[in-house]
Amino acid sequence: MKRKASAAWSGNLKEGKGTLTTDSKTLSATQYSFSTRFENGVGTNPEELIAAAHAGCFSMDLSARLDKAGLGPKRIDTEATVTLEPSDPGFAITKVELSVKVELNDRDEQKFNEAVAAAKDGCPVSKVLNADISVNAVLA
Repeated sequence: MKRKASAAWSGNLKEGKGTLTTDSKTLSATQYSFSTRFENGVGTNPEELIAAAHAGCFSMDLSARLDKAGLGPKRIDTEATVTLEPSDPGFAITKVELSVKVELNDRDEQKFNEAVAAAKDGCPVSKVLNADISVNAVLA
């Protein structure tokens, strides 16, 4: 399985602006800019999208693990907070905090805690945030 998204950027960092588009068209020329990233402008930003991806991925992974443990997941609400901080050089995502609320058909705290720990390390987005990243870049 492969998924694609694209970004178009015009101008310099502070006054420029860009759009993000996904193949599914869930994002379709969605605006992003310096102000949406570092201030409170209208639009999205890379860190917000990583937070959404991580919250969604974690919730799905946890649901599968809770189901496999026989706990009957009814509802999982996950909030991810991504921290972006200055780094040398530039900036770095230094932390992701997951806050999770879960409703189960069958309560077993030990199995629940085991599933949460496994999902934290096992969801694909968690893995990519801790993985080496490679880039293939070309100039047009």
